[in-house]
Amino acid sequence: MKYQRVLITRPGGPEVLQIVKEELPEPRPGQVRIKTLAAGVSYADLLMREGVHPETPRLPFTPGWDLVGVVDKLGAGVTSLEVGQMVTALPVTGGYAEFICLPQGEAIPIPPGLDPAEAVSLVFNYLTAYQMLHRTAQVLPGQSVLIHAASGGIGTALLQLGRLVGLQMYGTASRAKQELVSSLGGIPIDYKQGDFVEQILRLTGDGVNIVFDGIGGTHLWRSFKSLRSGGKVIAYGFTSSLDGGRLAGGQRYAWRGMAIIGLYIVAAALSPGNRRMMLYSIQTLKRFKPAWFQEDLTTLVDLLKQRKIKPIIAERIPLVEAARAQELLGKGSILGKIVLLSNP
Repeated sequence: MKYQRVLITRPGGPEVLQIVKEELPEPRPGQVRIKTLAAGVSYADLLMREGVHPETPRLPFTPGWDLVGVVDKLGAGVTSLEVGQMVTALPVTGGYAEFICLPQGEAIPIPPGLDPAEAVSLVFNYLTAYQMLHRTAQVLPGQSVLIHAASGGIGTALLQLGRLVGLQMYGTASRAKQELVSSLGGIPIDYKQGDFVEQILRLTGDGVNIVFDGIGGTHLWRSFKSLRSGGKVIAYGFTSSLDGGRLAGGQRYAWRGMAIIGLYIVAAALSPGNRRMMLYSIQTLKRFKPAWFQEDLTTLVDLLKQRKIKPIIAERIPLVEAARAQELLGKGSILGKIVLLSNP
């Protein structure tokens, strides 16, 4: 039996994504084969495609950080899962495929009946937002936060989860996206109509407690200037390396931008006002604190079932149109998360 997956054989733009047909993989001992229902599309995928993400594997590889699917076959010795069980996973690569084989410990059961597109949004976007809020920043009710790219997949997750905590939230967004930010409880900041630092200081008087910055590069230092005394910048990405979803300035420029983060962390620690800059990495935290990953995902599933959160799905796109999905994300015009469906 043949199955389809996306393959990247060289760095580049969306055009390097190929659809290939291969023989269905067989699970090894201790593995399960998962029939993918939905896979998320993220900026991390774009950075890997361009070859500048620290987690980028050797070529060729199949992209796809997060997925939801159904257990299709058990490898020898697997006892923790059953065929037909709905599961989710954060494999970092491999999600853009109709089937994937993973170690049984990587496949986390979730309740049947969930919308696969909404469920997959929890794995990368909402888990990132939840852990940044509660594990890294350790937010308290009433604190003020600035969320960059507030209308995107992680931004909307931060707004929804932040509203549950009772945060005072500000979110950068273009004019066309400000209505969404407002509807999720944030005060929109039009970064195209003026300096967001000046706007935050004007609105708050002395800055915010926490800034969530997935843009990186020199943008981080401007975020740092938006803090009040004792505040924190949580840096979790470097999308400034991309322009229209494609690598801006070459790989050397991108790696230099990542190195700047380390310099800024040191500079922040030496600055007056007890302000800090901290890094968050979902895959690093998962490796060192695997119990947190499952615990936090369980919390998010419960919130979804109670409809206390509702992932915003920008578009549901067939797996075979993965290149179009990445092109759409790179243009920056979407609201929420793009999801690839294996069998739309």
